[in-house]
Amino acid sequence: MKMGVYLLPSPAFLAVLFVSFVTLSVHPEPALAITRHYKFDVVLQNVTRLCKTRSTVTVNGKFPGPRIVAREGDRLLIKVVNHVQNNISIHWHGIRQLRSGWADGPAYITQCPIQTGQSYVYNYTIVGQRGTLWWHAHISWLRSTIYGPLIILPKLGTPYPFAKPYKEVPLIFGEWFNADPEAIINQAMQTGGGPNVSDAYTINGFPGPLYNCSAQDTFKMKVKAGKTYLLRLINAALNDELFFSIANHTLTVVDVDAVYVKPFDTETLLIAPGQTTNVLLKTKPRHPNAKFFMSARPYVTGQGTFDNSTVAGILEYEESPETIQSSHSPKKLPIYKPSLPPLNDTSFATNFTSKLRSLASAEFPANVPQKFDRQFFFTVGLGTNPCSKNKTCQGPNGTMFAASVSNVSFVMPTKALLQAHHFGQSKGVYSLNFPTSPLVPFNYTGTPPNNTMVSNGTKLVVLPFNTSVELIMQDTSILGAESHPLHLHGFNFFVVGQGFGNFDPKKDPGNFNLVDPVERNTVGVPSGGWVAIRFLADNPGVWFMHCHLEVHTSWGLKMAWVVLDGKLPNQKLFPPPADLPKC
Repeated sequence: MKMGVYLLPSPAFLAVLFVSFVTLSVHPEPALAITRHYKFDVVLQNVTRLCKTRSTVTVNGKFPGPRIVAREGDRLLIKVVNHVQNNISIHWHGIRQLRSGWADGPAYITQCPIQTGQSYVYNYTIVGQRGTLWWHAHISWLRSTIYGPLIILPKLGTPYPFAKPYKEVPLIFGEWFNADPEAIINQAMQTGGGPNVSDAYTINGFPGPLYNCSAQDTFKMKVKAGKTYLLRLINAALNDELFFSIANHTLTVVDVDAVYVKPFDTETLLIAPGQTTNVLLKTKPRHPNAKFFMSARPYVTGQGTFDNSTVAGILEYEESPETIQSSHSPKKLPIYKPSLPPLNDTSFATNFTSKLRSLASAEFPANVPQKFDRQFFFTVGLGTNPCSKNKTCQGPNGTMFAASVSNVSFVMPTKALLQAHHFGQSKGVYSLNFPTSPLVPFNYTGTPPNNTMVSNGTKLVVLPFNTSVELIMQDTSILGAESHPLHLHGFNFFVVGQGFGNFDPKKDPGNFNLVDPVERNTVGVPSGGWVAIRFLADNPGVWFMHCHLEVHTSWGLKMAWVVLDGKLPNQKLFPPPADLPKC
C-alpha cells in the first residue's frame, strides 16, 4: 500500500480503507491533506467469550471494531450501513467537529438514527488535533460492542514532543456481557432498578486468564528488550472507571484525550469511560525471563452494584537468538502481577488527576480563557422518579432510579435537536430554560434531603458564538456520592480546579490554575466534590453533555448546549447533508 503515509497496520483497517489525495489550493500545508474513505457495515456476528456465544451487533464483524487512522488535517468520509434491526448512530468521541455538527453522531441530538437498511456518510475534517480518540455507537447501550480506536497521527514531518517510539499499540478497555446488553438496560428501565453488571472487563476484546473459561481469550503483547512503546489506552467500558498497571514496569503519561501533557511517571493510572491516555512503556534492557500481567479493575465510588473482577493481558518479551541458543529446553516463565489500588481508593484517584498538566509550550499553547462571559453552576447526581400506578418498582423505597443535571432529568426528544434548531422548529421539541444554577440550593454533599424526586424535561442552554464559559459541576449525595465522568461534545475544555465538599464561590476560585490546566473532553466530577472547567463556545451547533457511565445517561444525567452562529461566514454551521437520516 504505497501511499507515502505511515499507517498503523491492521487487517481490519486495511480492508476498509482506500485513500484519495486532495490538493489544498487555498491553504497549502507542508504536507498534502488526504481524504480517507471507510465503510462501516453494522452486522450481527456470533462472538464467544467466557464459553458463551452471543449474536452481537458489530462493525464489519469485528469486536472491537476496526481501527481508524488519519493525520491532523485529513478529511474523513465514513459510510455507515445498517444491516441490523436496531437503530444505529456513531459518535467520533473527542473530534471537535468544527462547523460539522451533523457528523457528531449522538442519536436524537445531532441526527436521527440510521434505520434498518439505511446508510449515512459521516463527513468531517480533523482540525488542530492529534493523539488518541475513539468512536462508538451513541444510542442505547449498543456501544458495549460497537467501538474502536480513532488514531490521529501528527502532520507529516511534525515530530512527537517526546522520543519517537519503536512501536505504537492501542489498548482499548471494554466490558463483556453474556446476556444482550440491550435486554439488560430495557429491563432496568421498565423496573426502575439498577441493571445487571457485566460478566467481565476486556482488553482489546479479550477478558484474559483470571476469568473462568477464558485462558484462550487473552490479549498478548510481544515486546523487544530495550525499546520504547507508545500505548494508546482507551476506556470504552460502559459503566466503570478503571485502574491500570503493568507489573514491574513504569509508564510515562504523555497525552490525555488527544492533548499533550507534561510527562510524568507512574506505576498505575486511572482512566474513566470516554477518556484516552497515551503512555510510553520502556521495556527492560535485557530479556527478563518472565511474563507480566497488564491488569485493570474498577475504581468504585458509588453505592450501586459493580463487577469487581480484574482483566489481564500478558506482556511477553521476544527471545533474542542468544537466549534461544543458551536455553536447551523451553522454560515455563513465571508471571508477575501488578499491585492495583483498592477499589475505593479516592486518594489515589485525586493524586493521579492532580498531576495532569497541559504541555503549555510555544508549539502547543494552553489557551485558557482568563475571563468568562457566562458562569454556570450545575449539580450532577442520582435521584428518583415516582413509580407509576399498578406497577412494582425496584428503585429506592419503591421508586424508579433517575439521574439529573441541576435536578432536570433529560427527556430524549423524538426529533433531532440540531435539525429543530437549524430550521427554527424547536416548538414542542425543546425549551431554552435550563437553570443556570440550582433552583433550590441545599447542602449538596451533606445530609441528603428527604425529597429525592427529580423534574423531567428537554431543556437546553443557549450561548452566543464565542462566549467564554466557566462551569462548576457539583456532585450531590442525594442517593450517595459518586464520581461522574462528564463528556462535552464539540469542545475541549480546561480543568481549572476541583475539590471535595461543596464548592465555595468566595475561596475556591483563588486556587484555580489558569496557566497550564489539563485540557480534556471528559472529566470526572469527584465523588462528594466538584470540578470547574472553562471553554470557549466557538463551534456553532447543538452539543450534548452527559455522564459517560451509560447507566446514568440512561437515567437522564445529560443536557445540551445550543451555540449560535457567528456573524462571519466561517462562524456558521454548514447546511445539513442530503443523506441526513430521518426520524
